[in-house]
Amino acid sequence: MTTLRNSSWRLTQPSFFLIGIPGLEESQHWIALPLCVLYLLALLGNVTILLTIWTDPSLHQPMYLFLAMLSGIDLVLASSTAPKTLAVLLVHAHEIGYTVCLIQMFFIHAFSSMESGVLVAMALDRYVAICHPLHHSAILHPRVIGRIGMAVVVRGLLLLLPFPILLRRLIFCQATVIGHAYCEHMAVVKLACSESTVNRAYGLAVALLVVGLDVLAIGVSYALILQAVLKVPGGEARLKAFSTCGSHICVILVFYVPGMFSFLTHRFGQQVPHHVHVLLATLYLLVPPALNPLVYGVKTQQIRQRVLRVFDIKGQI
Repeated sequence: MTTLRNSSWRLTQPSFFLIGIPGLEESQHWIALPLCVLYLLALLGNVTILLTIWTDPSLHQPMYLFLAMLSGIDLVLASSTAPKTLAVLLVHAHEIGYTVCLIQMFFIHAFSSMESGVLVAMALDRYVAICHPLHHSAILHPRVIGRIGMAVVVRGLLLLLPFPILLRRLIFCQATVIGHAYCEHMAVVKLACSESTVNRAYGLAVALLVVGLDVLAIGVSYALILQAVLKVPGGEARLKAFSTCGSHICVILVFYVPGMFSFLTHRFGQQVPHHVHVLLATLYLLVPPALNPLVYGVKTQQIRQRVLRVFDIKGQI
């Protein structure tokens, strides 16, 4: 599994062994089936969203452009996780090279950060649309949206690039078995027999910085939205304003709640069964990409009508 050399037990040709779902090895092929369905839904749904927005000029508006960014990120996030996870669970391809492991870890964490940033941008869009509707297109014109998208990508790359760099300085001794279905940062750090305080501290700082600031920004945006909506006379107008935010709130909850659970369990959740943690951590990376297109497809009338029109045309052909 792993070549161990030198008196320091440093790995010269390192590789890791992914267990999959610890404690559930006998039923892993059954667990793989719903994960496979989620991955296929993520691919189909997000590609449909991207093609629909790309081909319909009427959807080239801030909300849909941010949704296209979210779909693109979800495709990368799901595809960084699902293929190797399914290979581990279905065909027992447990071994993963050291460099490949670091690349997978970087993509998963970097694009999770980007998704969080896009959710902040979508909250900003809802705030401007509800609180400053007459200036919406002037404030969020395409150039501004492009800059926001670039800032989200750059933030994700810069904050997460130190993860693999810091990991390369660690020494891994004897135990190179990762009790996970994919290469997760803290799961790899815990295998090191050299000092890993810097890695742990930086990982914690990035998580608190990204999630803390993003959740704060989203909370402030929705507090201002709620304040503005409550001032609107008439129940129907309020209901319409709330309904425009409903899909976004669902996406936020689906993304942050399991993510925070996984993060806290890694550091403080010794009482949580390991297989429960691994299952939830895996679902955290596959459920949002699978559900986001469904949530926005159902809630967003223009996208729903456009998709139905496309399938109707194909049916007639």
